[in-house]
Amino acid sequence: MSDCPHFHVKKQTLLAIAGSVWLAAGWNVARIGFLAYGEAKILSPVSVLLSLAVFLAFGLMFLGMSRKHARRIRALAQKTKPFWHFFDKKSYLIMALMMGGGLWLRSSGLAPARFLAVFYSGLGCALALAGLSFWQKFLTYGKSDDTLSQ
Repeated sequence: MSDCPHFHVKKQTLLAIAGSVWLAAGWNVARIGFLAYGEAKILSPVSVLLSLAVFLAFGLMFLGMSRKHARRIRALAQKTKPFWHFFDKKSYLIMALMMGGGLWLRSSGLAPARFLAVFYSGLGCALALAGLSFWQKFLTYGKSDDTLSQ
């Protein structure tokens, strides 16, 4: 399955796939956070500032990751690759651990709704921002090599 021409897409399309995956993940995680805000009834300036702090911390990290993956995708020697090559192996592992950890945390009941509200709303918006970053790189693909430094 290493060379599956039926599953190959252009490098530019890998950026759109990555953007869609990150946006979908961000939407779903943020939705959980916003629903938890309603459940916990804790909407206050402090909780909003804490969500913003989570957003900033993870947003910077995820934007860096999106730049790294965009550079890796553009540097691929082949013009097309299987669609799952929008991530590398390490990123798939990190994604699986984050998803598994999040599912476990919510199902265990260890995290109160107020934590889920603050953390998931900030994290989800940061994921969505990275998705938008990938889409921006998709839309400007080939126009300039400067787009990767953004």
